[in-house]
Amino acid sequence: MNENLFASFITPMMFGLPLVTLIVLFPSLLFPTSNRLVNNRLISLQQWMLQLVSKQMMSILTPKGQTWALMLMSLILFIGSTNLLGLLPHSFTPTTQLSMNLGMAIPLWAGAVITGFRNKTKASLAHFLPQGTPTPLIPMLVIIETISLFIQPVALAVRLTANITAGHLLIHLIGGATLALMSINTTTALITFIILILLTVLEFAVAMIQAYVFTLLVSLYLHDNT
Repeated sequence: MNENLFASFITPMMFGLPLVTLIVLFPSLLFPTSNRLVNNRLISLQQWMLQLVSKQMMSILTPKGQTWALMLMSLILFIGSTNLLGLLPHSFTPTTQLSMNLGMAIPLWAGAVITGFRNKTKASLAHFLPQGTPTPLIPMLVIIETISLFIQPVALAVRLTANITAGHLLIHLIGGATLALMSINTTTALITFIILILLTVLEFAVAMIQAYVFTLLVSLYLHDNT
């Protein structure tokens, strides 16, 4: 096993060229468009899940916010599929890269904020100064609210990166411990192997939950600005 814990997070290269673009585009092949009158079970399951998630997210949005439905559904499909594919052996998870997550979070957050300033200028400005604030606290409160606004996309990206990276590191460490214990104590190795299986199942759940949380927070930012 590779001694470098962070080797799996290094961008794969081929002939000196990064393969990130191909890896990012690959999940789209898992969601084909069906031209049949009756869909197969896989496509029917995908459509049912999309309808369930979209119904929950769109219920909190105004008609203007619901115009983002296609983007939000594409976002949750992309993050969820890349997280799940990253759990395969010898694979690469793009969502472990903070730069990529910031590249998704900042434009979506900026689009929601700009939409709010265009359509609800007074309400958007009112967020910087809650009603009834004492006069001496006004400058400090405006600064704090401004910082909290600009830190939203950073928190969004760091949350996804930290959860996915931590899970992969735990699987790597427990997998290495299992291999090392096999030649020392079979019983202990079996216990760690069971823990590894349970952790892998948990990571499958975390991969889907983090995709849902990321998209849900974007929809909440959109809800506050539409």
